[in-house]
Amino acid sequence: MLRAGIVGLPNVGKSTLFNAVTRTRKAPAENYPFCTIDPNLGVVTVPDERLGVLAELSKSQKVVPATIEFVDIAGLVKGASRGEGLGNQFLSNIREVDANVQVVRCFESDDIHHVDGSIDPLRDIEVINTELLLSDVAQLERRVERNVKKARGGDKEAVAENAFIDRLLPHLNEGKPALTFEMEADERRMLRGFFLLTSKPTIFACNVSEDDLARAMENPDANPHVAAVRKYAAETHGARAIVVSAAIEAELIDLSEEEAGEYLESLGVQGSGVGALIRAVYELLGLRTYLTTGEKETRAWTITAGTKAPGAAGVIHSDFERGFIAAETVAYTDLEELGSFAKAREAGRLRIEGKDYVVQDGDVVEFRFNV
Repeated sequence: MLRAGIVGLPNVGKSTLFNAVTRTRKAPAENYPFCTIDPNLGVVTVPDERLGVLAELSKSQKVVPATIEFVDIAGLVKGASRGEGLGNQFLSNIREVDANVQVVRCFESDDIHHVDGSIDPLRDIEVINTELLLSDVAQLERRVERNVKKARGGDKEAVAENAFIDRLLPHLNEGKPALTFEMEADERRMLRGFFLLTSKPTIFACNVSEDDLARAMENPDANPHVAAVRKYAAETHGARAIVVSAAIEAELIDLSEEEAGEYLESLGVQGSGVGALIRAVYELLGLRTYLTTGEKETRAWTITAGTKAPGAAGVIHSDFERGFIAAETVAYTDLEELGSFAKAREAGRLRIEGKDYVVQDGDVVEFRFNV
């Protein structure tokens, strides 16, 4: 299962957001730096309204949503790349995840301490990104040193790695993440083997106050802190920034879905910011969902973007992939519009797809196989 790490400075709301995302109270969320030391792990359900519609259509006995894993990583501080604030341990935790959710404090409060004494989201982001970049630069420089002897001995892989690193290091030294470096396909494969911290896709979670949530959800740029983060994320990472209020989301943990909806509505908010964040992270990880439905269950199956039909069938069972014949497929939007598989078939929307078909997000599929 792919993992997303929740990162940021101490006391920006990481653990509170982790508890809200996982609907648990697993992570301590106290008002002092480093209340989290060891990373907390939680499996998170991906919100998907399509499942309920299909379950009603098929009269399913149960519904099984897609899931991903979130990791609450302790706060980084300036100097983490040199070991400050248990930095080596925390950077190692970041290295083990597949994507980052960088939580940025976008609210003022005299009651919640900030490690730098004032609220400045862009400064906070730069602290985190600088430490990640410094760690990556140091790692690459060590790799070059190890490769020099091999390269002199005629090792072609070492020569190619050092040539690539010579091109990449100036980019990092300019303060730009490895993710945004223009690469050839073979260089991209090389980069994956380096496990650089700045090569991970990132999304920014703008943590706003309870009083500001409705306004910021309706118009994110109405909050100057959120506006600055959105601009920075787009220009430097090509990334998204999602508005959440970790404090409000934490209050929803013990409420039923209906009660949570009513509470959010009373605040003038349509839908949970955490739900939008989870869906955005799912897409950020390169994941897509196809659906199966029947009387027994309606289920969301997770695949990576670009997966062909046999590979998608193998997610259910290896026998399905080995004996794949065809995939009977209809787009969810078509099925919802027409109301039944019979009507979808009559309208020519139910298709028979072969081995080269790339399964799309929202496809409702039944596989034909023979083992």
